[in-house]
Amino acid sequence: MAPGDLEGYERFHNDAQEIFRRGFMELGYTYFGDIPSMLAVTPDLLKLDAIRNLFRFAKKYFKSDKMQRVFSFETLLVGGNPLKVPAIYSMIHFVEKTWGIHYVMGGTGALVRAYVKKFQELGGVIEYNAEVSEIMVEKDGWLSTPEAKGVMLSDGRTFESDVVCSNADYATTYMKMIPSAFRTWNPNWKIKMMKYSMSLLVIYFGFKKTEDELDLRHHNIILSEHYAELLTDIFDRKVLSGEFSQYLHVPTLTDPSMAPEGHHAAYTLIPVPNLAADLDWSVEGDKLCERVIQFLDQKGYIPNLRENIVSKSFVDPRYFEDVLGAYLGNGFGVEPTLTQTAFFRPHNRSEDIKNLYLVGANTQPGAGTPSVMMSAKMTARLVKEDWIAQLNPVVQDASVRSEQIAK
Repeated sequence: MAPGDLEGYERFHNDAQEIFRRGFMELGYTYFGDIPSMLAVTPDLLKLDAIRNLFRFAKKYFKSDKMQRVFSFETLLVGGNPLKVPAIYSMIHFVEKTWGIHYVMGGTGALVRAYVKKFQELGGVIEYNAEVSEIMVEKDGWLSTPEAKGVMLSDGRTFESDVVCSNADYATTYMKMIPSAFRTWNPNWKIKMMKYSMSLLVIYFGFKKTEDELDLRHHNIILSEHYAELLTDIFDRKVLSGEFSQYLHVPTLTDPSMAPEGHHAAYTLIPVPNLAADLDWSVEGDKLCERVIQFLDQKGYIPNLRENIVSKSFVDPRYFEDVLGAYLGNGFGVEPTLTQTAFFRPHNRSEDIKNLYLVGANTQPGAGTPSVMMSAKMTARLVKEDWIAQLNPVVQDASVRSEQIAK
């Protein structure tokens, strides 16, 4: 820490709090469906300096290179390059510092099971192993607006519905599930011009406990010394660097039930270029995986890891594209740059097709579990608003007829 950085932190924290108050508490659930809604908040964001890129924002408060990295890296966990994302994301630090980072005992799977249980209690039905190949769209005349009518599965089955809500990747939803003839707001050229987040190599591994306690926490960030160069390699040059940064997650330090007795379970997440890069992951995946395991062992993060490891597997950008259906194998959807934020981000209500909605990391407000949950509320509200608007003429017409009958 350099002289003045402690005082700088106090100022950083206070300014991040103000950004949180305006950017989250007041605007967090605001749906930016048009330009005026965006322009209305721009003066406040400029006043808070929330439009400057996050890394430059951090440099205002900290002289130490390490502190600049520490207080800007967090956007990598939502797919954003700290050198390009707006400083509004500094609110992430304020939230984590103020309320902490919470963990669901039993892992994220326990959270998913709880949501499934509640969904089913409310009468919801889940169709498992049911890949959607097409969103069925109809158009009643060439001047009419196309309308979503349901979905078709890869096995040929169809499900008709009044509303279709896609939580698939934005680019995949439009380019693979809906014919271009039905799309004017989201044509292929526009979708391909957008910037997409980096991808990931994620290594899952289990290892034996030893007598020595791990000098680690549940969440661990290991940053490269050449921070800006590595970020440029990943996002712009799209090459594998000689260095890497990683997020090392060891949940068994909090929740021993995540591994058999006498063992730890862990994964480490390494940002890598998405599939726009000319890389052969059938070769590079194994090589990078080996480098990372060797690094954790030799640098002493997990001493003697190589001799104590009992299980190991990994996923790379191919998994994100082939299994999760993410365009270019991106890990977090549309990159949260300034020009792809709020109104300029894919919209939760489709402009092309009536009764089609999008939800998830690609839409407003963005990626990360809290934002995805906020996205769900935004989209649900839009569906409600639209259906109330559609039902109102019917209700009013029925009211008029009742009055006529009464007379």
